[in-house]
Amino acid sequence: MIKIGIVGGTGYTGVELLRILAVHPDAEVKCITSRSEAGMPVADMYPNLRGHFDLAFSEPDSAVLAQCDLVFFATPHGVAMRMVPELMAAGVRVVDLSADFRLKDLDVWAKWYGMPHETPEWAQKAVYGLPEVARDAIRQAQLVANPGCYPTAVQLGFLPLLEQGLVDPSRLIADAKSGASGAGRQRNIGMLHGEIGESFKAYGASGHRHLPEIRQGLSLAATGPVGVTFVPHLVPMIRGIEATLYAELSEPADFDRLQALYEDRYKTEPFVDVMPFGSHPETRSVRGGNQCRMALHRQEQSNVVIVSSVIDNLVKGAAGQAVQNMNIMFGLDETQGLKAPALLP
Repeated sequence: MIKIGIVGGTGYTGVELLRILAVHPDAEVKCITSRSEAGMPVADMYPNLRGHFDLAFSEPDSAVLAQCDLVFFATPHGVAMRMVPELMAAGVRVVDLSADFRLKDLDVWAKWYGMPHETPEWAQKAVYGLPEVARDAIRQAQLVANPGCYPTAVQLGFLPLLEQGLVDPSRLIADAKSGASGAGRQRNIGMLHGEIGESFKAYGASGHRHLPEIRQGLSLAATGPVGVTFVPHLVPMIRGIEATLYAELSEPADFDRLQALYEDRYKTEPFVDVMPFGSHPETRSVRGGNQCRMALHRQEQSNVVIVSSVIDNLVKGAAGQAVQNMNIMFGLDETQGLKAPALLP
């Protein structure tokens, strides 16, 4: 049984971790921390977990966390990088759901996250935890940087094209939309239902902090620099991301071949579903599940490949992928605790 600690358990990703781990046969949550809610029973804050957890939130205590086999950080940016070195020294393995260890260029990280990075040595050692790309490295890692939600949907959608050099890497466009839970659980007037209901808007169009992460991952796939235009949007729903991706073919290609390429690239991936050509994946088809569903499109007399990629931002975009990484790190069946189908309606 893997002994689990969770640092920062009161946000949406924290409760999603608890929901998934509640039915994981090989994991036992030993502690869950919250400075603001220390002493409150978890089930009082999240009644959906009544009968599953008798734990109460506690103050973060490095000595207690050091007794765990693995610690998840579901904290604001800047927290994990201060606590990780002590846990690393104690031999604890960590999956960080914040952005603290995702970027290798720490000057870029400091620019987007508004603070200097305090543990550059661990930022370089961390493994970027996109299982469909880095499974072998994740298996051996002590510290895994769990990918962001938008970067997960965008990278998975573009990867086969870039890996095979079939598109112009300088002209990639990612038009992405997310539900309100992507902004977290903090108090924010802009996230009130009365503010986002019956509305739809772009944000971060002049630059978003997920762009460097997307660029970093796609550059590795393309084995060279890429040019990416990424624009996120807020839609009036709770969960889900849909990324519509555009790439120009470097030379004419048979779209049956491209469909076969995607199916072959992901045929052994348990959480990527390539739908028939021309399908329209819906966010509701992945709600509560760890799947990324995608489909290819082409418009008449166009050399542009269109990929629609959907995930649940709280599952494959956060907590589900974190548990997937945990499973890989401990040599478990990768799908353990993640086999439940998505919720409909």
